[in-house]
Amino acid sequence: MLLHLLASLVIGALAGAIANKIMNGNPKGFFQNALLGIVGGVVGGFLGDLIGIGSGGWLSSILLAIGGSCLVVWLARKIAK
Repeated sequence: MLLHLLASLVIGALAGAIANKIMNGNPKGFFQNALLGIVGGVVGGFLGDLIGIGSGGWLSSILLAIGGSCLVVWLARKIAK
């Protein structure tokens, strides 16, 4: 249980960094990117489960987290304007 939580946090932080690069973002710092990535991982996992592609293993988890992170970064930019 604890190992799964730690792995999810690491994947979320990595997804936040990748999403920042994909979205041509300014580096706002590790913690902000990690937080957006973790939230994005939750959003991506939820949306993946909703459409039936959420339980395909670690690769799909990473891809869903990156997609969710990109969505969260986009939304955060729209809200900040």
